[in-house]
Amino acid sequence: MAEAIQRDQIQDEPAFPAKWSLVRQFAVTGGLIMLVAMLIAGHLSSRIVTDTTIENTAAASALLVGNLIAPVVQNLDIQDSLSDVAIYELDQMTGQGAFAERFPHVEIWKEGGLVVYSRSPELIGRTFDPPEGLVQALRGEVSAAYTDLEAGEHVARLFTDSFLEIYVPIRRSGSGEIIAVAEIHEVTGPLDKRLWTVQSQSWLSVVTATALVMCGLIGVIYRASRVIDRQQTDLRRQIVEIERVSAMNRQLKDKAQRAASRVAELTESNLRRIGADLHDGPAQLVGYSSLMVEHVRRARSTSQREEHLGNIEVALNDALQEIRTISKGLLSPEIEHLALDEIVERVVRIYQQRTNAGVRVEVGEIGGELTPAAKLCVFRFVQEGLNNAYRHARPDGHLVRFSNCAGVLKVAVHDRGTPRGADVPQVPGLGLTGLRERVESLGGTLRLDRSPEGGIMLEMTLSTIGGGV
Repeated sequence: MAEAIQRDQIQDEPAFPAKWSLVRQFAVTGGLIMLVAMLIAGHLSSRIVTDTTIENTAAASALLVGNLIAPVVQNLDIQDSLSDVAIYELDQMTGQGAFAERFPHVEIWKEGGLVVYSRSPELIGRTFDPPEGLVQALRGEVSAAYTDLEAGEHVARLFTDSFLEIYVPIRRSGSGEIIAVAEIHEVTGPLDKRLWTVQSQSWLSVVTATALVMCGLIGVIYRASRVIDRQQTDLRRQIVEIERVSAMNRQLKDKAQRAASRVAELTESNLRRIGADLHDGPAQLVGYSSLMVEHVRRARSTSQREEHLGNIEVALNDALQEIRTISKGLLSPEIEHLALDEIVERVVRIYQQRTNAGVRVEVGEIGGELTPAAKLCVFRFVQEGLNNAYRHARPDGHLVRFSNCAGVLKVAVHDRGTPRGADVPQVPGLGLTGLRERVESLGGTLRLDRSPEGGIMLEMTLSTIGGGV
């Protein structure tokens, strides 16, 4: 199972380093794709503009040459050679001035590869393999291509420089029939400059368009990445908050379960204590009274009967008093309509009447109302705290400090410690355990620690915000 999970993790590993942002990943992948696309587009556009430029140059040159040469070679429709006069006119026409500088070599071909005129006289009358341009021109197409230095006519002249070869169909006047083909060799210098210019413009336009598209896409991805990062941050924050709330819910659930368990234990303990009190007190007295009834029946004189009846009356009165005392301890005090300071004052007064011990009370800022459950919790807390202080520390000099400020209720009971010093109990008793469960059931906390007064401090804290207390 572990190996399968590990394989899945390896297969799910991202193609990019984990620290790379979305913008950087897009810049790398998109940049590579756009670079390839730019090179392809630039190459294609460069080829297109190059071919277009060459075709335009060839068309212009063909028009010029056709208009000059065609009238001189019209007799080629009936013969395969030119007269000396025609050759002289062609030499004068093509061998001087700007025409000769631009077109240093001129040939006139007949079908089959026969050269009938050339600026190189050694080629006149010779037959060579028909070049591809000648074949296309005989079909009526103007063609242009760079010089093939391996062609027979160029090898014969020992050509080493490359020219732009333009093949121009020469037509018979009036009928349009192709009677010959003129081949001119144009110097490539001006053409190369034009080609470099148009290719540079083509590449510049492609690069500019690619850069603009890439910048626009990166801008969009950057904004999207910021939105995604912000959403991821919010999601992480929400996940952390959910985990925190979930942990709090688990803690509260555990506390509630523990409190329910402790309540069951305390209830069972209280029932056993009440049963023991009833058994040891009123039940014994009632049983004693039941036995005395038999003595009343067997009394031999009125004085004995009255004596036994008096004993029965005393026993029943004592049983009734004890039952009332036990019942009174089970009832909640009437404190629903009392304020916080009045509740503390009542508990302290009852404690002082019972023990004759001195208690100091310090009242802090008091504000806000408490629920009946919180009031009863305060009553039991102070009662249990003073009782513990009386049993385990010096019998007097205790301090009760309380306040209800800014939505937080705090009540603390301090004792003066024992003559041997004050030690915080490691294991709280049953009363403190029940008190802790009572406080925690209201969402509060109970703390047992050393007191600045020199003894032990028992403190409870409740939140009064939101109506929970």
